[in-house]
Amino acid sequence: MNLTLKIWRQKDANDKGKMVEYKVTEISEHMSFLEMMDVLNEQLIAQGEEPVAFDHDCREGICGMCSMYINGEAHGPDRGITTCQLHMRMFKDGDTIFIEPWRAKAFPVIKDLVVDRSAFDRIQHAGGYVSVNTSGNTQDANALPINKDNADKAFDAATCIGCGACVATCKNSSAMLFVGAKVSQYALLPQGQVEAVDRVKNMVAQMDLEGFGNCTNTGACEIECPKGISLENIARMNSEFLKASLKG
Repeated sequence: MNLTLKIWRQKDANDKGKMVEYKVTEISEHMSFLEMMDVLNEQLIAQGEEPVAFDHDCREGICGMCSMYINGEAHGPDRGITTCQLHMRMFKDGDTIFIEPWRAKAFPVIKDLVVDRSAFDRIQHAGGYVSVNTSGNTQDANALPINKDNADKAFDAATCIGCGACVATCKNSSAMLFVGAKVSQYALLPQGQVEAVDRVKNMVAQMDLEGFGNCTNTGACEIECPKGISLENIARMNSEFLKASLKG
């Protein structure tokens, strides 16, 4: 395939940035999107130009690093996948592909397609943990009886990889699906009850402090989430927050 790529180039957070057009040829339909980007960068390096900066790590749909806004969709036109799992067979020969970074106040651009998602880390640090009694009387987690439905929902919430697609998709740049998932994975388990009140209040407070918007109730975040995190987690977070507010 021969493609035209229109890519956002930005030297740093203070640079205005602009779309720059590139041509790539002989792209195999079996390549992943990131492999296609590698081809472009090899071409740019050979020409003595600055390669396009983009995040990547595992390239197996696990780490959530490969955050790109492709043709107006987080992670591109496919569903239930990250950008590294997107294959070029989703495009046609001669296509023009627009590639941009996540657009959110809380995710400032570092360079080109790379954004600073450390806001998610700070939200996690605010409450995404459980206390462990290391006094010598610790109870084995496997010995705690847990309703299977709750366990399944907790594991489903825990599949969130923190890629930020929910934020990039939401017109308010809301992080409520991410925070809802992180709250839910503990709220549904007995191990998470010790910090239950403080957790949800602290994580929501940090989310607001980071500058994320409120939920739009459009459901776009669930649709674009590569792990299919359910909107039920936002409802659960709101419920946990209400209960915590009444208690405290």
